[in-house]
Amino acid sequence: MPFTAHLEELRSRLIKSLSAFLVASLLCYSFVESLFSFLTAPLLDLQVPSLKLIGTGVPDAFFTKIKVALAAGFCLSFPVILWQAWQFIAPGLYARERKYARSFVFFGTLLFLLGAGFCYTVVFPAGYRFLLQRYQVIHVRPAIRIDEYLSFAARLLVAFGVIFQLPVVAYFLARLGVIDHRFLIRHGRYGILFVLLLAAILTPPDWVSQILLAVPLSLLYGISIGVAYLARQKNE
Repeated sequence: MPFTAHLEELRSRLIKSLSAFLVASLLCYSFVESLFSFLTAPLLDLQVPSLKLIGTGVPDAFFTKIKVALAAGFCLSFPVILWQAWQFIAPGLYARERKYARSFVFFGTLLFLLGAGFCYTVVFPAGYRFLLQRYQVIHVRPAIRIDEYLSFAARLLVAFGVIFQLPVVAYFLARLGVIDHRFLIRHGRYGILFVLLLAAILTPPDWVSQILLAVPLSLLYGISIGVAYLARQKNE
């Protein structure tokens, strides 16, 4: 295909992905109150004395609902986005490699849900408990702005879901011959350094949350080495 045809194909895939994202977001907006309760539950379940969720602007409630719907829409449309990404890449693959499309979408979606679930059930309670305790130490009553909290929570959920795609990416790159298990082992120290830096960037500024992200990322890096080995064996 000429370069312009690749651009046209990319445009088509992006439009389809964006359309799926918008449709899913509109669908999620219809029950956004339930999503709101779902996202605030890890914070409120801690039962911190005098903790309040507040709004400080007239349009805060409306825009907060939109942000929640967009984040949920991205999660709901993620399988479609993965499928469109695969369809864009597929013409450059061998025929025997194109049959992995369903597996790519299935495992990508599964790992995304596992990452978001880990964030919700483990990182949120531990991270929130540690951070809110800092208020008690200085004898200050926490009043959390709802728009900031939900934006932070939604971004972190999506970030964990995307990060958990590491084994899928490793498998794909190994199948293309870009990397192999030896490459990942040889550059393991740089991989761990990258994991720690990524954990520090994506998590709140406390060591508890950073460790809670760094540990699964390190395990995922080890899993990626095994996945790359299996993918390389299939190529040979």
